[in-house]
Amino acid sequence: MSVTQQYLLDAYRAAQLGERTPPAPGTNDWQVVREVRDYGRFNAVVHERPARGRVRGTLARLLRGLRGGGARTPRSLP
Repeated sequence: MSVTQQYLLDAYRAAQLGERTPPAPGTNDWQVVREVRDYGRFNAVVHERPARGRVRGTLARLLRGLRGGGARTPRSLP
């Protein structure tokens, strides 16, 4: 059963029972994304880590390591 079919079935049941219809699929998606982001920032502050720039900093470190700009191991002498 698809999301749309489930929504239509729930809306039909709500109409039969005289209840409010549920929100349409996708209505609150951006609100959920914002809440997850805010929870991550809050959790970072609670654990005494930087609240912003963590993803960008991590990606920069990873890219530096892939490009060879990170710490290198010394060559062995011939």
